[in-house]
Amino acid sequence: MKFNPCIDQCTKEGTHCEGCGRSHQEIAETKQLVKSAVEFIQKQDYENPEEFVAAIGKSILKKLQKS
Repeated sequence: MKFNPCIDQCTKEGTHCEGCGRSHQEIAETKQLVKSAVEFIQKQDYENPEEFVAAIGKSILKKLQKS
């Protein structure tokens, strides 16, 4: 499955958003993941959150390539 980002044309009817095509469950889980990351960054009081996000992205991609 290919990821489709939000295009700001959200719908809540049915099982999938008609804007991005993702399931409402996937959208909810993604929102929770982002919320957890934001809370972690705030808890750590990072002054450079963009570097943390970039490092996490690289780490995730590396682990996916190994699996």
